[in-house]
Amino acid sequence: MWRSGGEDLQGFYPVRPECLADVPRTRFKSRAGKTLSARRWHAAFTEDGHLDMEKVLRRIQRGGIHPSIKGAVWEFLLGCYDPDSTFDERTKLRTLRREQYAAWKQECKTMVPVVGSGTYITMAVVQQNGEPIDESSVENQGWVVKETVRDERVLQWMLSLHQIGLDVARTDRYLSFYEDGANQSKLWDVLAIYTWLNLDIGYVQGMNDISSPMIILFEDEADAFWCFERAMRRLRENFRATATSMGVQTQLGVLSQVIKTVDPRLHQHLEDLDGGEYLFAIRMLMVLFRREFSFLDALYLWELMWAMEYNPNMFATYEELEDRNNAADDPKLLKRYGKFERKYVNSGKNERHSNTIAVFVVASVLQTKNKRLLKEAKGLDDVVQILGDIAGNLDAKKACKEALKIHEKFLKKANRP
Repeated sequence: MWRSGGEDLQGFYPVRPECLADVPRTRFKSRAGKTLSARRWHAAFTEDGHLDMEKVLRRIQRGGIHPSIKGAVWEFLLGCYDPDSTFDERTKLRTLRREQYAAWKQECKTMVPVVGSGTYITMAVVQQNGEPIDESSVENQGWVVKETVRDERVLQWMLSLHQIGLDVARTDRYLSFYEDGANQSKLWDVLAIYTWLNLDIGYVQGMNDISSPMIILFEDEADAFWCFERAMRRLRENFRATATSMGVQTQLGVLSQVIKTVDPRLHQHLEDLDGGEYLFAIRMLMVLFRREFSFLDALYLWELMWAMEYNPNMFATYEELEDRNNAADDPKLLKRYGKFERKYVNSGKNERHSNTIAVFVVASVLQTKNKRLLKEAKGLDDVVQILGDIAGNLDAKKACKEALKIHEKFLKKANRP
């Protein structure tokens, strides 16, 4: 039974005893009547499997998702499945996707047998020119590249594999889940395969922090991969890098405009400190506040943001289907959009805007630290330290609520003639 104060859920993601003192405290509790429970979730489906997404979004935005059903709900929030599909249609699609993932995995395994072996690579296997590195065999479970790699795509991929491994070894290591090396290797496999399929972006540090929760939530590795792939549809441009820039700078530019519009004094102060490019916020946007929240609270924040950003056309867009709903033609469809996305539909700008609620959550964090930043920050190091103090002290729901207020204020001011 849930207590009046809410159910304590830390047991779903146990922390290694020796790490308890070093992780941010968890604030989220599952609350009866607010959190989307397993009972409410199952009741939201019709007999043949159609999902009442409006009801689900409303409940998530009130109190998040119970850990026992997070994975299943995320698949809809992220556009893996269409709420208007049936149980049978989704079962067929899941089977096809698992087969596709198995084929990609086999393709990668043919090139690098460590893939799917239950272990992973932590030492470089090839040089920049494609020549093998013989001494890598001990660190890489006895496997070595035996001949010069001449294919540029294969070489680019192989050069990233040990970096993925080094990051996997550091990912969420305070969680008991990753004491099992098999779970670490699943994370490595998913990231290695995703990188092979997306060499235009490749692997960038931070992708491991986005992928890790999927590995934990889904028993089947293929399902975890597809959930991660859909999450990356939203985030991949942040990770795109050139010799002179990173994709996340687009969002930093939006953040700069938001603060300049809603809090010009703070923006000017940051400009004076040579922080007008907001580079101190890169980590928050790249890994969606994984460092600022406990594991459970970060997942709560993610699902709040995804519910508020939900667009019922997401599945059709990702699957490149032509059958899409138009809220302009049917106002009832508006209720199937998240609160944040609905603002753009009402203004006629949905499908064309690229703003995300994460930018406005960062803005809400800056607003909460407004007084300290203005009074105490004499340089960028001070800004970083003040923002670093928020770890474990942020309320995810309150941050999202403030983000929506800032968003509304920004739209009103930005739309003035």
